[in-house]
Amino acid sequence: MDALIEARDLVRTYPGPNGGVRAVDGVSFRVEPGRCFGLLGPNGAGKTTTLEMLEGIQTPNAGQVLFRGAPLGHAYRESIGIQFQATALQDFQTVAETLTMFASLYRRTAPRDEVIRLCNLDEILDRDTRKLSGGQRQRLLLAVALVNDPELVFLDEPTTGLDPQARRNFWALIETVRGRGTTVLLTTHYMEEAERLCDEVAIVDRGRIIAQGLPGVLIGEHFPAAVIRLPASAWPDGVPLPTTATSRGGEIELFADAAPPVLKELEQLGADLSALRVATPNLEDLFLKLTGHALRA
Repeated sequence: MDALIEARDLVRTYPGPNGGVRAVDGVSFRVEPGRCFGLLGPNGAGKTTTLEMLEGIQTPNAGQVLFRGAPLGHAYRESIGIQFQATALQDFQTVAETLTMFASLYRRTAPRDEVIRLCNLDEILDRDTRKLSGGQRQRLLLAVALVNDPELVFLDEPTTGLDPQARRNFWALIETVRGRGTTVLLTTHYMEEAERLCDEVAIVDRGRIIAQGLPGVLIGEHFPAAVIRLPASAWPDGVPLPTTATSRGGEIELFADAAPPVLKELEQLGADLSALRVATPNLEDLFLKLTGHALRA
């Protein structure tokens, strides 16, 4: 299938000492229509800069962005919607007035009632935007991104700061948007979010893509079937950790193709198994393995 949007060898540098900062260093990927593509990476990895080049906000120093196989043109902005990391809304406006204002900026708009229903805004249309909760504000910003009935919507860390319930409610909205055939390009720090929503992910670190593919396939390429976790305090004194084990954040992790033989071995070593947990490796395990355990500002 042809790509809806494609990044080809994107490079973006910023002025500075020693040749400046190369924020994006040769990023390439393609997103097919109707898919959800996730850009993942630590702080400062180049995700937002890449997104802004795809959105047409920043110009690459090298490389090219193609939409339906052609360079970005004037009509491109009419075809996309954007939910930024942070958006300033006009004070003393209601939710309904905000939607009207943003809709007036486009020649083509989605049916107003459909956008309101999709983003669950019916009960807060008359509310001042200054008095919205975090979840309500994000639903309004998603509606603003959808007001022109875009083919492609960019969501830049849309659930940051939301409580777990509001975050999951927002995931359901994104799934509904995808169900309408809209293509989604998402950045997020929440690996559970990416694993649930994304058909394909690219993990970015230091401006480069270090892994890309279907979440389940990538996990299977890097990990066996099971991960066994137990508190570091549960490990018997004087017994060295196996080479297959890692210690992180007060926990010991062991990866195995099958859990029972490992559990038997741990019991023989004298480990305390009362707080042991067995799970399936997930996208967060992969993210930490590929980018390192230390968070970078």
